[in-house]
Amino acid sequence: MVRKTKVMAVASGGGHWVQLRRMRPAWSDCVVSYVTTNAGYADEVLNDPLIQTDTQPGFFEVVDANRWQKARLLRQLFQLCILLLRIRPDVIVTTGAAPGFFALRFGKLLGARTVWVDSIANAEELSLSGAKANSCADLYLTQWPQLEGSIDKTRHRPKYCGSVI
Repeated sequence: MVRKTKVMAVASGGGHWVQLRRMRPAWSDCVVSYVTTNAGYADEVLNDPLIQTDTQPGFFEVVDANRWQKARLLRQLFQLCILLLRIRPDVIVTTGAAPGFFALRFGKLLGARTVWVDSIANAEELSLSGAKANSCADLYLTQWPQLEGSIDKTRHRPKYCGSVI
């Protein structure tokens, strides 16, 4: 029996979450664990008709935080580290922001393949989280063709392959 790939799909609430959920057909044959900052999204995931019953995903909430909330960021980081150790994903996919950055940074240390998809809202320049995540992302994608290859002096330049909206 072939073991199914374990995917951790991570996003903040709002637009980040919407974009992440639009990519769900890409991992429909995987075991998926969704991680977000909004507990209200659980029903979307757990009742999703695109997800096969034998690959029913998990749903996990982490505290919402941003760069001005240092204590909450530390709590979020701790929660994500615990989830990463518990789930041990093969692949981590994120649309950002802070929880996606932390998941990529520490998931990479555990040997996970990592994918950052910068938000479509970042049409003029790449996000701060995305620019930081570039150093630990195996694949960095932008949703705007004019931003392809726009980072200098980093691990690799973002690629454009289309948008998810």
